[in-house]
Amino acid sequence: MPDRLTCLVAAVLAALALPAAAQTGAPVDQGPRNVPEFSPAFPNQTRAPAMESGMRFAVETLADGLVHPWGIAVLPGGGYLVTERAGRLRHLAADGTLGPAIAGVPEVLAQRQGGLLDVALAPDFAESRVIFLSYAKPMGRGRSATAVARAELGADLRRLEAVRDIFVQTPPSPTPAHYGSRVVASGDHVFITTGEHFTARERQFAQHPDKSYGKVMRLTADGDVPADNPFAGDADALGGVWSLGHRNPQGAAIRPSTGALWTLEHGPAGGDELNRIAPGANYGWPVVSYGENYSGRPVGSGAQRRAGFVEPRYYWDPVIAPGGFVFYRGDMFADWEGDILAASLNPGGLVRLRLEGDRVAGEERFFTGEARMRDVAIDRDGALLVLTDARNGAVLRLTPGGG
Repeated sequence: MPDRLTCLVAAVLAALALPAAAQTGAPVDQGPRNVPEFSPAFPNQTRAPAMESGMRFAVETLADGLVHPWGIAVLPGGGYLVTERAGRLRHLAADGTLGPAIAGVPEVLAQRQGGLLDVALAPDFAESRVIFLSYAKPMGRGRSATAVARAELGADLRRLEAVRDIFVQTPPSPTPAHYGSRVVASGDHVFITTGEHFTARERQFAQHPDKSYGKVMRLTADGDVPADNPFAGDADALGGVWSLGHRNPQGAAIRPSTGALWTLEHGPAGGDELNRIAPGANYGWPVVSYGENYSGRPVGSGAQRRAGFVEPRYYWDPVIAPGGFVFYRGDMFADWEGDILAASLNPGGLVRLRLEGDRVAGEERFFTGEARMRDVAIDRDGALLVLTDARNGAVLRLTPGGG
């Protein structure tokens, strides 16, 4: 591991050597559209100009041998918590030492896309030791649901205590796919993304406010419904619903400059979306989409937009199959302050987006096709942490330099 002086020198050299990214005018090379007849609603809603930062990364493997790692959280005192989809939560020390499975993790349904998924720290973790885990909760008869458990991490980093669910998706699903499952703890609230479990019948529930499929949920840290939620007190809806009409949002983050929640979600064939989330808003799935079904048939109405549905801030066709993402904050990549850095599962790699206001101004890609990347985090010194999604998955640490 590089020491602080090494990191500081790298950051200074990066700031001196790297000019602001140039935008070429042409979009990133990404192949033909699935639905070429669809047009964007506003400039740069898709295929924004390519950026060329000239960045080259030094890549350090902090740990490997992880089975489909899904989520990572940076501990304030150093080290990390990493989930493995098979059902293990691991402590990874800053020097790369990987601890044994932490005891007390809830039972998971580890089938297809299900298992132990995200991990997030409470804002007051340093005092409370509270963490949140999202997972595929077995519900009997082969059914499961996206669930979020609250727990306290023992001081020895070996066990969880006071474990209890604060959210369980309803109704249970027979389909172990499209769990969503990112958790964002912000202030007194916890945001939870849920998928719609993929099938033609279940996807319709994304439009039903009385079912927690295809939603962003907002709860208190204890699982209660905040009084200012848009559906609180509505007898025909779940009070925890914050927004609806989502397909499978596997990325979620608070934009530091505004405090707004943004999500990244998987489209079908085409139509991955970056969304700015507003309370009570409907994002259209499965009525409208900028993609098409895998069969080549139209989604829902066959239209890409309709009055009453919120437009994505950005969409991809073909897809990047997004995982987790961050809004960058730090000194190590100073020119990227406020940019989005997103994991891509297909074609794989890391995607950078520059925002001007709430619109994308440029896109840059790294490591395209080299690895399925599942999550991105920012280390305490500003380095990037990336999870590779594989049976022999890894935690990578990216700093400026290298070839």
